[in-house]
Amino acid sequence: MGNNPLLRLEHIGKEYYGNRVLSDISFDINAGEIIGLVGENGAGKSTLLNILFGMPVIASTGGYEGSIQIDGRKVSFTSPNQALAHGIGMVHQEFSLIPGFTAAENILLNREVLNASSMRYIFSERVSTLDREAMNGRARSAIHTLGVNISPDMIVSEMPVGYKQFIEIAREIDRKNTRLLFLDEPTAVLAESEAEILITALKKLAASGIAIVFISHRLSEVKELCGRILVLRDGRLITDQPSYTLSTRQIASLMVGRESVRREETPEVTETVSTETDAPKKKKKIRPALKVEHLWVDMPGETVRDVSFEVMKGEIFGIGGLAGHGKLAIPNGIMGLYPAGGTVKTFGKKLTLNKPRAALGKKMAFVSEDRRGVGLLLDEPLDWNITFTAMQTQGRFLVGIPYIFQMRNDLAMRKEARKFIDQLSIKCTGPSQKAGELSGGNQQKVCLAKAFVLRPDILLICEPTRGIDIGAKTLVLDTLKQYNKENGTTIIITSSELEELRSVCNRIAIVDEGKIAGILPASNPAEDFGMLMMGQVRNEEEGEFSA
Repeated sequence: MGNNPLLRLEHIGKEYYGNRVLSDISFDINAGEIIGLVGENGAGKSTLLNILFGMPVIASTGGYEGSIQIDGRKVSFTSPNQALAHGIGMVHQEFSLIPGFTAAENILLNREVLNASSMRYIFSERVSTLDREAMNGRARSAIHTLGVNISPDMIVSEMPVGYKQFIEIAREIDRKNTRLLFLDEPTAVLAESEAEILITALKKLAASGIAIVFISHRLSEVKELCGRILVLRDGRLITDQPSYTLSTRQIASLMVGRESVRREETPEVTETVSTETDAPKKKKKIRPALKVEHLWVDMPGETVRDVSFEVMKGEIFGIGGLAGHGKLAIPNGIMGLYPAGGTVKTFGKKLTLNKPRAALGKKMAFVSEDRRGVGLLLDEPLDWNITFTAMQTQGRFLVGIPYIFQMRNDLAMRKEARKFIDQLSIKCTGPSQKAGELSGGNQQKVCLAKAFVLRPDILLICEPTRGIDIGAKTLVLDTLKQYNKENGTTIIITSSELEELRSVCNRIAIVDEGKIAGILPASNPAEDFGMLMMGQVRNEEEGEFSA
């Protein structure tokens, strides 16, 4: 093997669904090295990883150009099993866990430890039983390597989303021959404290000789963790250089090919009135668009105990907090996706809980954090995805006689889809492309388009920029602000990114252990929100924190 790098790519290229998505990509990675791979959505990152991991979609669409070498020997994977056999592990952006299995069962899936039995020599391994103790021990060791405390017996369906991410990574660590690990947005669903734990663990793995390719849109993490940074733009490798030579602003500029735009301060939600032309204007309080009282939600891993708050008409309201403390359960419970109780009113009228259609009937729209499981019809075209809910609940995009005979208006559906494809810069071949063929960030934009088509009075959004690159993130957040400004839509954003909330919201509520720890103006110092996340409750009268 000599001085050959662990992995070498030479002139990799790929055409996919009629689009050129990769062109002439070449780079090396050595054992124990961590490189950061960054780029906008549609830059080609996921396609490159699919090639390296032998995903079937590559072979089924004509293969790829160029060559891949491991230890100086040319390889060409047509299935993930071939990549795994060569010591390559992959943690995808979307989870691939079995919900009803325990952490240990998922970590050791297809590598289970069996109790010895003489009958297996006669009837094969199928008569053997699982050695639960040994499996839990191995799982516990892999989890411990990551520096987190998760029981091997915990059922995946009952885990908060951050725990699921750690289980995905632990599964790859448990493979004894792992030499190269690809991580696609591993911190996107993690709180800042959890992300710090993961970064520390990844540094230890690299010190043991495992090479890591780290994809993230959190550029500060890329700078902290990675020795080299590779920037992809429009399917081409723009730069490959040591991370210390680049600032986060330079990386962002290389990614988007333009200077990122600084967002303006979000104005206070008030309206002005005057009785005379020259009289000074005075502020008038705006009525609540959403009033929540003593809400409880039974969502696995995100239980809400007793939550009360108000959101004013036309306000952009943020909900933040650490993973697993209940922030995601609030919008999911309000929209009827999980069992909930308490009182919710929209513009003074009581909302019937536990019935999603009732929320939609109140002119509410929802963008789920689970875009693939809840938000999209992956095998259907974009025009169908964008307009389907409006067709079902509002009777739009139909022609014919109501209640007698109606059929969908394909022309109107395509026209509406094209409008949002242009407005949100969705990278696709057109309205007829299937949603499942888009990158994760572009799928998220389709979910936003689907919500905008409903023309809601109240829009609830969970993790709006999860897995979205810095340029697309700015576009999405600016689009939300513009939509709010032009339509007066009340927007509630739930996010793991505190700075994202502070950049776009008027006020932010922090959820801690299923309750609201405090609600502060977004202009407050970041340290105030950090105190709330750490379990310090704010005394509104004195303006101070207490345990």
